[in-house]
Amino acid sequence: MKRVFLFLAITLFFLSVEAQEALTPQQIREYNKTQEIEKIEQERKTKISEYVSKLSELERKISEEKVWMKSYSSYLASIDVKDGLKKIRERIAYLKNKGSSLIDKDELNSLLSKEKILSSQIDQLKDRDGALFSKLLTPPEIENIPTITNPFDIFTGISVIKTFNADFSEFKQKKEQLTELISLISKEKEIYDLLIDIDNEQKYFEVAKEKAKQLERFETALDTMMVTAEVYEKRLEVIEVNINRDIEKQMYRLGNIGIVVLIVLIIFALLKFVIKKYITDNDRFYMANKIINFVNVTLILLILFFNYIENVNYLVTILGFASAGIAIAMKDWFMSILGWLVIVFGGSIHVGDRIRVIMEGTEYVGDVMDISLLRITLLEDVTLTTYVTNRRAGRIIFIPNNYVFTRMIANYSHSSLKTVWDGIDITITFESNHKKAMHICKLITKKYSKGYTDITRKQLNKIRSHYSLKNTNVEPRIFSFIEANGIAISSWYLTNAYATLTLRSIISTEIIDAFNAEYDITIAYQTQKIHIQSVSKREKPFDANEVV
Repeated sequence: MKRVFLFLAITLFFLSVEAQEALTPQQIREYNKTQEIEKIEQERKTKISEYVSKLSELERKISEEKVWMKSYSSYLASIDVKDGLKKIRERIAYLKNKGSSLIDKDELNSLLSKEKILSSQIDQLKDRDGALFSKLLTPPEIENIPTITNPFDIFTGISVIKTFNADFSEFKQKKEQLTELISLISKEKEIYDLLIDIDNEQKYFEVAKEKAKQLERFETALDTMMVTAEVYEKRLEVIEVNINRDIEKQMYRLGNIGIVVLIVLIIFALLKFVIKKYITDNDRFYMANKIINFVNVTLILLILFFNYIENVNYLVTILGFASAGIAIAMKDWFMSILGWLVIVFGGSIHVGDRIRVIMEGTEYVGDVMDISLLRITLLEDVTLTTYVTNRRAGRIIFIPNNYVFTRMIANYSHSSLKTVWDGIDITITFESNHKKAMHICKLITKKYSKGYTDITRKQLNKIRSHYSLKNTNVEPRIFSFIEANGIAISSWYLTNAYATLTLRSIISTEIIDAFNAEYDITIAYQTQKIHIQSVSKREKPFDANEVV
């Protein structure tokens, strides 16, 4: 088999050599020229195919730049619509002047409809046909530049700087995209020029001409954008420097204010330490501590206020209008603050005092736990009021400070006067020895209230210089009154304002035991007498037949 193939190959070789020897030199030259032309044509087609492939790849990359290409397409569309509208209007004018046939009228009506459609399209594209890339070439507007006048504006300034930088970064990104797009279009134009060199088709000339025009427009846009970006960047730098300077100024001011406030806090802390050391009375210490806290907070607020209000006259005007508005809209709060000033500086009520107040028809008696800017906090205690009226105790009662102007508030322990008068009523029969009963009541009340009587006498002597006191009798007082069912013995004595029920209970039981021990004293109580008559036949008072 190998021998057969070898024989065939040798035969073909000798045949080709003989054929060449048979061709003339002219034929051989023509043959070689034809082969060269075919080779050149093949190379040309190969290059065209390569260029077309590269153009397809470039077109794909160019299409990715959607922002710029979409704007450019819209610009071209607006120009086409505008040119088409111009031609239609020229034709409409011609038909209106010279068209008289039915066909001309139909054409005129058709063109009028097209004119309306194109006019609406022009209205939609009017922001694109004025200038190419007008929106893309315009950087974001710089407006509402904040003025840093207080610490809260610092965050606003930082936020504005970040926003401006983000907008400028987006603008620079568009510029980079445009630069990349110009590079792609330039490469595309070069390939079309190469295609024109190897292929003289008309379509390549037209496309190359359009690409040159497109490249020129994009390069013009890039030049404009570079100048705009440079100016915009310098303006942003100036704005950022000004904002940073204002922020630094506010930080410096805030630091100074912080130092001043810290000094004020240290001074008031030392003042609290001094009053705690030298004021032993808890009530006085509490009130002094409250006043110091109020002055401390007020002073700090004034420091902040006058540091951040540039125009004092403006401040006075604002406070005037604000006070009027507060007085109308927040009358109760405003009156409570005035009430707090009256209570604190007037000294009518102190923390620890026992007071009685009537709110919406309910009477409350308790001890003052706290006096804040808006209300008094009261702890309701077990008193005669809770025993007789409320049957409740231990509640926390909140009393608005404005009640000092509109309600009656009784203070049981004002000006260190810690005692009050309390009374016990007991009724004896008319046959009882009422003088002896009064004497017994006096001895008992005097015995158990002696300590409070002495304390009250000393306290009244102390406050005599501040108040006009006409009756300073502190001894127990016994009164007798005629009642419907006997003689009422009313015993009045001084007792601790915070423990009235305890002494009342002791004295009441002592009086009852003493009265029961006496044979001529009988405790009276409400009684009823029932008269029972037996049923019997009674004679008539007169004769029925008697004539009157």
